[in-house]
Amino acid sequence: MSQASAAVPLGTVLASRQRLNDTTLRFTVGDDWGQGRTVFGGLLSALAVQAMRDVCGSDWPLRALQTSFVGPVAFGAVDVQVHLLRQGKHVRQVQAHVTQPGADGTPVVAGVLLAVFGNARDSSVPPMLPSQPPVAKTPDESLKAPFIPGLTPNFTQHVEFSLAEGAFPYMGAEGWETRTHVRLKQAEGIDAELLTVVHADAGPTPALARMRAPAPASSVSWALELRPVPGADVAGHWRMDKDALANGEGYVNERTLLWTPDGQLAAFGYQVVAVYG
Repeated sequence: MSQASAAVPLGTVLASRQRLNDTTLRFTVGDDWGQGRTVFGGLLSALAVQAMRDVCGSDWPLRALQTSFVGPVAFGAVDVQVHLLRQGKHVRQVQAHVTQPGADGTPVVAGVLLAVFGNARDSSVPPMLPSQPPVAKTPDESLKAPFIPGLTPNFTQHVEFSLAEGAFPYMGAEGWETRTHVRLKQAEGIDAELLTVVHADAGPTPALARMRAPAPASSVSWALELRPVPGADVAGHWRMDKDALANGEGYVNERTLLWTPDGQLAAFGYQVVAVYG
């Protein structure tokens, strides 16, 4: 893995986006946001959500996001084409295609996303959410993961990781779960909704901790269900609890729970990860 270029904060990436037409936005992403030979999936999904909000409105919170990582996304210009599928009184369904030019100049689809935005509605069903995350070590008590150019993924220079439970990848550990505190180092201008998308995909599958030697891994599909947390502390340490639910034939099925710094449940995530090794 080559050393990353100068780090560009997420806020700068978002602020420099271009509106190409009524339905398409262009973002420019450097290799400092790389994960192997592609753009970090959490960033890619966050850019698509921003494009959806620009085209279809940001008045309703994001409730669900499904991402299919079709192919690697090269560094440089990334186009997101947005389609409003349907909008009712309370629910807006939006699709986005992430594209880049192919060898002949024709746009090639590298990602397909489907988002559900929904405004609040009255309900006779009483609220039900976990009150607090399970007890784990605090960020100060946890083991911090360093960014090592050429060894750890380039995007990790933007995120602080503190491992509270479980093990880092390739340590030959026995468990199937990790509890990690994550914090975007430069969160200025990033709202809690986009930060939820970025944080929920930031950590590796716990299955890699059982391996004893490095091996490539890649997300194939990702389903994220969000609980709106508009007042969350975007600069604080969020907690990412990952559990591998099943593994076999080179694919891991995993679940993620993401918690805000004050212990609110922000998202459920379900992911299929291909492990090559």
